[in-house]
Amino acid sequence: MQEYERKQLLERIDRESATLGVDIPERIDIQGETVELREFVFEIKRRETVPAGERERVEEAKKNLRRERLERKRRIEEGEISYEEGDREADAIVGIDRALEGLQNLGHEDIEAEAQRQEAMDTKRWMDFLKQALGRDEDGPQVRGR
Repeated sequence: MQEYERKQLLERIDRESATLGVDIPERIDIQGETVELREFVFEIKRRETVPAGERERVEEAKKNLRRERLERKRRIEEGEISYEEGDREADAIVGIDRALEGLQNLGHEDIEAEAQRQEAMDTKRWMDFLKQALGRDEDGPQVRGR
């Protein structure tokens, strides 16, 4: 593989938008074991909440995917493979990144909803404080002392 080809592949996998429009691979070999990656990610994402026992499984899968990503990137960086092999590795890395994104976003809807609830409560407390500090009734005019 030529140096410019290697740089091109590395830039492709490190690009922020690399996973846009990319499907999660059907299956992938991770540390010598074939994993039905797409099925796993979709199975986990179908659930509204991930049970505690499954969370451990998801965290382990994410750790293994990150490790596999690093190993495949290292193969490209060392450049001791052909461009075609490097291209396949880059495709696999982008697929791994897509799967990791899917697994990372689990439960974010709950986090966002909780953040919105907290913000609404903070706003209400602030408004109540201001009303009290300014001596205003709920919706009425300012109350003046005698």
